[in-house]
Amino acid sequence: MNRRDISDDDTGPIRRVTDTPSDRSPGTSRTPRRRPPEGTRPPVERPRPAEPGRRRAAEPKPGPEPKPVGHGHSHGHGPAAPASRRVRRLLMWLLIPLAVATLAGMVLLYPWGKDPAKSVFSQGTPVSATIKATFTGPCLAEGQVQVGEPPPDAKPCLTSELTMTDGPGVGKPLKLTLPIEPSTPRFTAGDEVVLSYNGGDVADPASFQIVDFQRGTPLLLLAGLFALAVIVLGRWRGLAALVALGLSFLVLALFVLPSILAGESPLLVAIAGAGAIMFVALYLTHGLSARTSVAVLGTLVSLILIGVLSAIFSAASSLTGLDDSTSQLIGSLGHGIDARGLLLAGVVIGALGVLDDVTVTQTSAVWELRRANPSLGWRELYGAGLRIGRDHVGSAVNTLVMAYAGAALPVLLYTSLSGVGLGSILGAEEIAQEIVRTLAGSVGIVAAVPVTTVLAALIASREPRESL
Repeated sequence: MNRRDISDDDTGPIRRVTDTPSDRSPGTSRTPRRRPPEGTRPPVERPRPAEPGRRRAAEPKPGPEPKPVGHGHSHGHGPAAPASRRVRRLLMWLLIPLAVATLAGMVLLYPWGKDPAKSVFSQGTPVSATIKATFTGPCLAEGQVQVGEPPPDAKPCLTSELTMTDGPGVGKPLKLTLPIEPSTPRFTAGDEVVLSYNGGDVADPASFQIVDFQRGTPLLLLAGLFALAVIVLGRWRGLAALVALGLSFLVLALFVLPSILAGESPLLVAIAGAGAIMFVALYLTHGLSARTSVAVLGTLVSLILIGVLSAIFSAASSLTGLDDSTSQLIGSLGHGIDARGLLLAGVVIGALGVLDDVTVTQTSAVWELRRANPSLGWRELYGAGLRIGRDHVGSAVNTLVMAYAGAALPVLLYTSLSGVGLGSILGAEEIAQEIVRTLAGSVGIVAAVPVTTVLAALIASREPRESL
């Protein structure tokens, strides 16, 4: 039996009329509601004395049926399924062109037929080796002998005896010496390291250089632990999230990086790549549904806002994007690159992960509120969802700020040693970049909450109950 709701103005958004008859006194001034059909009316109502005025108000009249007082929004009764179909068709008309535009952008921006970009400086061939022994002494070349005491200001060197485990000199011993500086890693016996081989004589130590530690095994163990935790908690949903994560990395490695290195606009490449990651990750993890489509739309609107704000304020702040890492990249490429576009691309991609979290959470919250009380209209859903979103915004913005601050911590420490004022520190190129990243991303996160919530409320309020 269809049940009608009491006006939200009288009872609030979460109360509902039950099948029990109202005990309202006959003298009330409220317009009486239409009685249930005779076959379903409770017997206790029948012996009530007839009141002519009341009976005339309760009897159906010819012509259009009067609407109950205060009932001004849809709750999914009656013909809600066609409305839901119309809403889903609207979502398709909105999202399909965006998906096609994303795919077209990836096709147009990908460097088809171009050779992969290579560094103009020789990076050497990586070779694995194991350190057998180390000792500290004067910095002497091969065959040199120390005579007398070393100068007081002479820096000691670390000599390492190694055995190569792969490459052209596999199994051969090697002795390398490098000066001990504050930035020099501390190598000890038993360490597995990576050497750079320049292609010279394998027997000549000058053909090799220690560049880093081998970290493959611990990283694989950590990745396995992460995957196990996600699958144990999320089960099939967690497995889908891991697959989506892998595909996101493929988009970055196979599209974003080669396209930017080939000279394409970093911002356009980032927008196309972020769109592909958004569609793949959200739909693969959460399924093809109106709920997921709302999250995609909310994420897209927020990304556009973040990109616009970043472009405006990076130009207004005269940010060049030429920090140390970007300058080193340009030197290795041997040709120019849009450094400011690279900065904006980093802002867009960096904010995407946090936006996904916010939009999916807000959409799920609105749908669960509607499922818990199908009588809620879109305004009540929006108000309740927005209250949830306010709590989420604080933690999400703090997460973004701390992530950027952690990444820029060495720059912050280095800048604080300069001894200049706080204004000069905040205005430095490296710090100003992080400020623009953080604040533009935070504005996008804040905007994502009301935008996604109102879209979710409008659509969830028109979903039929059986599809919730």
